[in-house]
Amino acid sequence: MKLWPDISIAEDFRRWRSASHLWLPVVIEIAQRANIDAVSPTSFKTGTNLVVDLNGNAILKIFPPIYAAQFAAERLALRQLDGRLSVPIPRILAEGEDSGWSWLIITKLPGTVGSEVWPVLSEQERIYILGDIGRTIAEVQAVDPGELLEMQPAWPEFVKRQAEGCIERHRHQGLEEALLAEIPALLRAAPSVLPAEVEPVILTGEWIPENLLLTETSDGWRLAAVIDFGDVMTGWREYDLLGPSTFMCAGVPDRLQAFFKGYGMPAKNYDDAMRRRLTTLMMLHGASDLRHIAISDWKSSVRRLEDLEDIIWPKIL
Repeated sequence: MKLWPDISIAEDFRRWRSASHLWLPVVIEIAQRANIDAVSPTSFKTGTNLVVDLNGNAILKIFPPIYAAQFAAERLALRQLDGRLSVPIPRILAEGEDSGWSWLIITKLPGTVGSEVWPVLSEQERIYILGDIGRTIAEVQAVDPGELLEMQPAWPEFVKRQAEGCIERHRHQGLEEALLAEIPALLRAAPSVLPAEVEPVILTGEWIPENLLLTETSDGWRLAAVIDFGDVMTGWREYDLLGPSTFMCAGVPDRLQAFFKGYGMPAKNYDDAMRRRLTTLMMLHGASDLRHIAISDWKSSVRRLEDLEDIIWPKIL
């Protein structure tokens, strides 16, 4: 059997990833090359790439040729951030490339995936964790991007590309026509809303519960680790405020206050101009999908993008 399959489209990779008898020989081969025991390898069902728990201590991430850029981003990001944050991130144990495929073997960190426990946390625990997340984002952005600045696309090109596909992307996701009709004006205003020149910082683009590990302490649940750096890029710092504020704060003022305070942002900076920047960035985000906004029944009270902005980022802060 051919060890490295020919994968040229995402659907083919999803099929291959879902069939353990196809990927298991690849996993065993990589583990043997790295001299790491693979004891009952178990794959995770979520994520873009194939992620396998090798033995309870090491995680293998396999990137097909179509996702080679994610391998490069994650490898660079983990190296650049290693030892520079107050919370753990995975450490690279081994890496390799063969026939266009690439892989990383990284440490498995203790903790529970945030999406599993976030719905049942107390409000105070959510507030504490959002403060932790804000501080961690600030720490990431304080690290010199180094070689990550060479990753493409650069921030201006990324914004341009996202703007070009913005309307069709949201139409495909089923956004209401009234909101779709406002996007052209939002895009025309974007050059005056977003800063023309930025000092690029490291962005993960994915500060969401699925990429956070939480642990229960004597003071309740807290942030334990950050995982998944495959979408890392560099650009305007406010871009990484979107995930927590949109999908975890859920328009709750106390949560937003804790998050921004942890981030170190003065309250006076949270003004109408910033709210409009966040709304613009939300529509342009690489993974933007308004169907996942963590505010129940928001559609019933939203007629304009300004309404949505007021719900996610209320003015009362």
